[in-house]
Amino acid sequence: MVSPRLSVASMAVAGLLVACGDSGRADSASATAPTTVATSIGSLTLPETTMTDPTQGGSMSASEGTDGTVGQTESASGDPPTTTNASMSGPTTNGGPKFDLGVTPDGGTGCAGDMDIDESFIWIPATSDGLVSKINTRTLVEEARYLTGPSGATESVSRTAVSGDGRFVVVNARGTGRSTAVAANISDCIDFNGDGQITTSTSVADILPWGTDECVVWTIVHANWSGQYIEGPRGITWTIGDYDKATCTYKNQKVWLGFGALQAGSANMVRLDGATGVMEQSIEAVAWNGSGYAPYGGALDPLGNAWFTGLRGELARVNANENPISLTRIPQPSNIQTYGMTVDRNGNPWLAGCQGPVSTYDVATSQWISVAGTNACHRGMAIDHDDHAWVASNSPCGLVEINVPTRTLVAQHTLAQCSTPIGVSVDVDGFVWLVDQAGWAWKIDPQNVPAMQNIPVAGDHYVYSDMTGGQLKSVTPPPG
Repeated sequence: MVSPRLSVASMAVAGLLVACGDSGRADSASATAPTTVATSIGSLTLPETTMTDPTQGGSMSASEGTDGTVGQTESASGDPPTTTNASMSGPTTNGGPKFDLGVTPDGGTGCAGDMDIDESFIWIPATSDGLVSKINTRTLVEEARYLTGPSGATESVSRTAVSGDGRFVVVNARGTGRSTAVAANISDCIDFNGDGQITTSTSVADILPWGTDECVVWTIVHANWSGQYIEGPRGITWTIGDYDKATCTYKNQKVWLGFGALQAGSANMVRLDGATGVMEQSIEAVAWNGSGYAPYGGALDPLGNAWFTGLRGELARVNANENPISLTRIPQPSNIQTYGMTVDRNGNPWLAGCQGPVSTYDVATSQWISVAGTNACHRGMAIDHDDHAWVASNSPCGLVEINVPTRTLVAQHTLAQCSTPIGVSVDVDGFVWLVDQAGWAWKIDPQNVPAMQNIPVAGDHYVYSDMTGGQLKSVTPPPG
């Protein structure tokens, strides 16, 4: 399928270097006052015409410290699918390789007027293959696999983010500077070739060639990406959007994500239209403190602000409700060693330190608080429906449970099989999902951890993000 490339405008915004210690982090565990940086631009309206966006390849490092995948020099190629507004009707059920759009699909609207989602998926990237797997969290069946770019393993897919209604996922590719969106439901897929049918993957073995799966609704290569693997897009989160009672759907959903800018040492935080991938806003953080890496983690707070973390570096909040949008940059104590992250229902970021404690930044008091007894190499983390945080742990290998309101350690759980636990998410039913990099996932009942279920998922999985949309649901009140 021949498709024109998406036009993306490049916008540079002045940032501010935060004065810190030698490593760019605070030298002590005491709280440090944040610095607020106002941007010089508002939102940008792009023309409707499609223009060419030059695809940029990048030199990938031979290693990424503990950030898993060995890279190689690559030149990105291949035309992404046409960027088109996706249909915004409710979720449906897949039924075969081609779907006749002339017949109402099975499944209904997926809500009873109050956006109670009647389906749930976890999207797990196969970093080693450039794929993303769609797994039904209730049946435990892997329903489909999708290529996320034309370059296979060189894409080095990592962070995924799912919209709050569960209908779309965006996958970030560290190796090629690419972000790709996939629709969970046939009604949101796009008939790119105009044949009146939707052609898409229907099973674990049914992987369609790049550019032919019509549930891959858009893909872009970020125009202002530095081209370096370690600065490829990582941290990512959706906004919840505006709820439409008439259709039981969310409209106007956006995606915030971060990557390394062309200006050496700077990071871009950009806002994309969730339906099209068109960039609407860009903020540049000059002298980004993230150990040389792109913004590592991303999550939303209850006010709609996007938070980003630097790898063992700084904490930043995009103040999305200000006009113009501004960036608040917060130095971290040097002992925290940030790796994974999330944000709780009160708007406080939580950080999983690798060779450091699990910690939170109390926004109201501007205080850093670490949880006693949690010093390890922690990776991804998520907070469940009962305000318990679950954190993947390496050295020791297992799963850490924390009481969020009291900020205390509950338990360090042993896993029935444990190699390199990486990503943690919570599904719509409240089950905790732990993805192991070595090729499987655990579905865990928070009230009965030993009864965990093992789900094999082929590939190497390097992921630290909201694979289910659970983080958005946890910080967003149900629509009235």
